[in-house]
Amino acid sequence: MEPLLIAGRLDELRASLSSTHAAQWRRLAEQCDWYRGQTPPPEHPTASITYLGPAAANLALAYRLTGQRGYLDEAWRWIATAISYPHWGKAKLPDHDLDAGWLLHGLSLAYSWLQDDLEADQAAALREKLELQGERLYGFAVETEGSWWSSSFWQNHNWICYAGLAAAGYALDRPEWAARAKENLGQVLELLPADGSDSEGVVYWRYGVPWLAIHLDLLERTEGVDWWRRGSFVENTFTWRLHQCAPGFEENVDHGDCHDRRSGHSVALYSKLASVYRDGRAQWLADRVAQRYFWREAYASGVKPGVMAEAFYELLWHDPTVEPIDPSGEATTAYFPDLGQVTARTSWRDDAAFVSFKAAPGGGHTAWDTAERFRRERGWDTLSAGHHHPDAGGFVLAAHGAFLAVDSGYSNEKRAAEHNLVLVDGQGWVGEGRYHVYKDLPHESQPRLRDVRIADGWVRATSGSAAMFDPALGVRRVDRTLVVTPRGRLVLLDRLAADVPREWTFLLHSDWPAEEVEDRFAIRSGSGQAWLTTIAPGDARVEQADTVIEANPTGSTPSLRITKTLRTLRISTPRRSEAVILTAIEPTTALDPRPARAVALPGGELGVDFGDEQVHLGEATL
Repeated sequence: MEPLLIAGRLDELRASLSSTHAAQWRRLAEQCDWYRGQTPPPEHPTASITYLGPAAANLALAYRLTGQRGYLDEAWRWIATAISYPHWGKAKLPDHDLDAGWLLHGLSLAYSWLQDDLEADQAAALREKLELQGERLYGFAVETEGSWWSSSFWQNHNWICYAGLAAAGYALDRPEWAARAKENLGQVLELLPADGSDSEGVVYWRYGVPWLAIHLDLLERTEGVDWWRRGSFVENTFTWRLHQCAPGFEENVDHGDCHDRRSGHSVALYSKLASVYRDGRAQWLADRVAQRYFWREAYASGVKPGVMAEAFYELLWHDPTVEPIDPSGEATTAYFPDLGQVTARTSWRDDAAFVSFKAAPGGGHTAWDTAERFRRERGWDTLSAGHHHPDAGGFVLAAHGAFLAVDSGYSNEKRAAEHNLVLVDGQGWVGEGRYHVYKDLPHESQPRLRDVRIADGWVRATSGSAAMFDPALGVRRVDRTLVVTPRGRLVLLDRLAADVPREWTFLLHSDWPAEEVEDRFAIRSGSGQAWLTTIAPGDARVEQADTVIEANPTGSTPSLRITKTLRTLRISTPRRSEAVILTAIEPTTALDPRPARAVALPGGELGVDFGDEQVHLGEATL
């Protein structure tokens, strides 16, 4: 059988190593040198072993490109360790989850590329192990159809496991494996949101979406089937990812289960999207990451195996004919309706102000509605929205090179109090404090983003989340209107109502404690700061506290822990059945003089006057 992915292009690839692909070849060679200095564990560790898959693939491709015997021997050292383990995966679903998917993919490529050059007994041992693991994964997918990752079309476990099964199916000529994986891929592409958004957050986008590209590439090069434009998600997803970049492009918005504000880049994926869709913006970002902060991404990233392991795909997917296009001409505002997210920035400069605001059902509108249809029609449980937070109405603000109003990042026991939201009598959402906070909640009563208006640098949108609170609280209204001005200032209007008097608490989280300065607060971080003024109500109680979050982001490595402390400003009203809280936030640099205080508009109109900008929000009594 022809070698997967490189059939008919080996001579071209070899010739490119000293010209158009020299940088990619250098990266691959460096990665192979790194493997040479490592010792894969002789016994299966408790931690994840996903990295063994790409290790085999990187070394195998280096051998096929150069013929250097050392790469073949080193590849076998890693392969021999992987196939010696009785099971793939130890702490969570051995043989049936991510470890198995990653290793099936990488070792199947290695088998396809090396089978004629390995010793006969080596090739036979590798094939036998791939057959065993493929049978195990395929059997699990069939047996669990309608539950867990086998039918969880909107999340990374599904994409990874089926891509691994597809690679094994092609490499070992097991058409039933490849066919099942292909059928699933077709459903995934048709069910993913057309706007390219990912409810799991940027980090899981970076971890999961490359596997859609891997599977699509395998399908095209093996069967000649081009599904790159089946559905609209893959074609549009780079635009979504671009608008999740914080100013400077190095860090990202951390809505959802983000391990950190890095761990969000994939040079290989950007290169592939650039090539398929002739998208110069994607090529520009691939080049920027590779040239400016690749190694920081590699070593500061909390997600493994990370970017280093993707060297072989960087080389295979690089297309030198795509001219990079600086995204400075891109619109500075964007709206992604499926995720209920609007983003706005004052420019694409590194010192710009940036805001992201969101509200949507668990998994986004498409997943939420489609999963309910599958439940009613088939009895299937397809929505695993555990990476989507109780954050409807939450926002993030970054400006002048610093994050100022921040999100929680990864959290296992998710709570509304970890986001920039409003609490009712100190309580967050009903059923919170668990991993999948949307599970079993009524389908009809879910948060929405509405009245989205974007024009001339202004952004305005309203979230509604009253239905997410315990019915015993009698909450009738928790509506937040957020306005972003062309200068990057924020105005938040919270309209709140309940059947009986309640205490309403406005939350603002930051990396560093807020500093009270006369009648307002300064939020400072590094080179940036923001002035926060609560215009109403005037009789509020102000407190500062720490919000501590501890999480384990992967069941495959039980010992892994992420800890984070948010510095929380709490502004609470006296108990009342209806309340209006009007807040102005003005970002500046840390060295700028204090701006004039934002004040309410005169004449009873609800809004804020910044002096050179006015925000009008209609009639109301403060």
